[in-house]
Amino acid sequence: MGKAELFEQAAQAVVDANKDAAIDIAKQAIAEGIDPVEMINDGFSVGMSRCGELFDTGELFLPELIVASDAMVSAIAVLEQAMPVEQTSKKLGIAVVGTIEGDVHDIGKGIVATMLRVYGFEVHDLGRDVPINVFVEKAKEVNANIVGSSALMTTTQVGQKALEQALKDAGLRDKVKTMVGGAVCTQRWADKIGSDLYAENATDAVTKLKELFS
Repeated sequence: MGKAELFEQAAQAVVDANKDAAIDIAKQAIAEGIDPVEMINDGFSVGMSRCGELFDTGELFLPELIVASDAMVSAIAVLEQAMPVEQTSKKLGIAVVGTIEGDVHDIGKGIVATMLRVYGFEVHDLGRDVPINVFVEKAKEVNANIVGSSALMTTTQVGQKALEQALKDAGLRDKVKTMVGGAVCTQRWADKIGSDLYAENATDAVTKLKELFS
């Protein structure tokens, strides 16, 4: 089977929210020697993007989106084991990432966490629906220099602004760089709330953070 066909099957497994198929495809990609990062970017991430489009048009609902995301995350967990971590004399940075409180999706955020690990960052993934104080406490605990938050909905997006203030109140804001992402986020939003960086997708996040910390 060619790479293009396997990429398409990976994307479709996510759209179908078929966790078992996604995992099997990830294992097959490893067996065939396909670059795990390429498999994520050109296969599973494409499927998740399609899910996002279907969600935007009302053809897919949030519960279905979450199940699709779980299928993708499970496949990525398999691929992550086969990723050749770049050899670095020291880690590039310590990142705390999570989906903002009230938001129960993992879209994008899980991929960002995985990709950052591949490129030499120490990543603490807090998961979904994370209270603001948990971001702050974890950043203190691990001496983080990156705090990244994801938001899917405008109703939860305001939590990213609250996180900026909470980091200031804790005396951490001048010690960390903040990054926002998610379906509703834009560069304009990042500028408005005072976030250091906006990432459109996982590749964008990795590129910007590598430039900042290399």
